[in-house]
Amino acid sequence: MTHKFSLPLLGLLLAAVSAAPLLGDEPSSWPLWAQGAPLAKGKEPKDQPFVLVHRADPARANGAAFVVCPGGGYGGLASDHEGTQVAKWFNGLGITAVVLHYRLGSQGYHYPVQLMDVQRAIRLVRARAGELKIDPKRVGIIGFSAGGHLCSMAATLFDEKPEGMTHDEIDAQSARPDVAAPTYAVISMIEPWRHDGSRRNLLGPRANDDALAAQVSTERRVTPQTPPIFLFQTDEDKVVPAENAVAFYLACRKNGVPAELHSYRPGPHGVGLFLGDPVLGSWSGHLRDWLRAQGFLKPAPRTAIKGRMSINGKPVSWGSVVFLPEDESQPLACARVMRGSFSLDEALGPVRGRVRLRLSYSAADIDGLQTADGTVTTEELTPGSGPAWVDLSEGKPLDLQLRR
Repeated sequence: MTHKFSLPLLGLLLAAVSAAPLLGDEPSSWPLWAQGAPLAKGKEPKDQPFVLVHRADPARANGAAFVVCPGGGYGGLASDHEGTQVAKWFNGLGITAVVLHYRLGSQGYHYPVQLMDVQRAIRLVRARAGELKIDPKRVGIIGFSAGGHLCSMAATLFDEKPEGMTHDEIDAQSARPDVAAPTYAVISMIEPWRHDGSRRNLLGPRANDDALAAQVSTERRVTPQTPPIFLFQTDEDKVVPAENAVAFYLACRKNGVPAELHSYRPGPHGVGLFLGDPVLGSWSGHLRDWLRAQGFLKPAPRTAIKGRMSINGKPVSWGSVVFLPEDESQPLACARVMRGSFSLDEALGPVRGRVRLRLSYSAADIDGLQTADGTVTTEELTPGSGPAWVDLSEGKPLDLQLRR
């Protein structure tokens, strides 16, 4: 079929297309210091750290932002699969992503310059929150390999004031990220499972200084003020062994920091997102779910809830009630059902307002019924009734009576 447009209508269509933001638009480049970086050895790009700002599509943007730190052993930057690709993935979630091009040891820059750069990037995002249309209280950071070490320094050393740092209006902003995701990260610079190349490039002439190396071994720097942490690692990683992630996770446990660790058996070092891989590619989905559960994608007030669930008039023996909000960016909630009853407190409860229910129960609760996993899952209270929705604005107890 051929569509014909009048010239005026065609002009309107072209104007609309040209005005619409495109996901493929080139990112904006922002210098971390407009007047020149402190401790810089020159004015070339390698001397003047910057960020590439990948804005989320306004139609999907949820007001969150992430600073992305590519890896490269502090000697290079894997700015594609650990930078641009990650930024585009965040954009797909409605998150504005800022890829940090920090100064490198291979170009004569050593600690604390890298800490100065990452602190400045976080502060810059907060300082320009209005321009970016983001919430300055929802700024996260992710880093890969040595970039993961930089990410972990941002999460643990945010109150440190490196010698030579500036003290302008941007530096008045907090450098503490709200969440952090060190990914197959270099963590220790002192333990037998350290990454020697990262230590040499980060510390430079002081690479043999064990006291300094201990100071930047971030498993030793976790405190109760460290933000919530998400960790991804592979067991087969021979470059940065899993002991790094495990040590950081245990330090979070010791200090009462909310943390989640995903250690996969297969996979070499440096896999990036690995989207499409049926095993490794699933780690980013866990990160997405974790951010959603944290309320990072879109905060929403929650409510305590309690109730009962029965099938054909009898309490279900065991099962669950999942509360799915209309806005998929908001946190979902899942209540465990035992002997027909369930409850959640306000901290873990569903968001207020209209939510869809997903109900699961034991197939053994119905005589003669067998399923592949012994469970029945449905969104209908009775067959053919359509998805079950409830309004939780008033927080009344729920009486869920299923029929089959």
